Amino acid sequence: VQLQAFGGGLVQAGGSLRLSCAASGRTFSNYAIGWFRQAPGKEREFVAAISWSGGSTLYADSVKGRFTVSRDNAKKMVYLQMNSLKSEDTAVYYCAARWRDYGTHRYDYWGQGTQVTVSS
Repeated sequence: VQLQAFGGGLVQAGGSLRLSCAASGRTFSNYAIGWFRQAPGKEREFVAAISWSGGSTLYADSVKGRFTVSRDNAKKMVYLQMNSLKSEDTAVYYCAARWRDYGTHRYDYWGQGTQVTVSS
């Protein structure tokens, strides 16, 4: 499966942004998708994940209640709706895929990232 994240940009603190992850491959619906981010000088960290069916989701504590992950298997798309953005959300965001089970790590396929910058 190949992935491409897009939709990043510059937004003011308190604003919203929706990231998209476009996938290719016939078996996309069998993959769990995770979102990760990496800020300058920091390690990459888990943000959110959604199961292959879309029925289960998982969030990092830092984004819980502000971010929502969803997917449309028919369109081979995954979304990350980000609300109430904070300056500490500034990072390059990546989507990644792993077979079936979702979690916070051990993702096998990665897309190119998209930059999110939150101005205070």
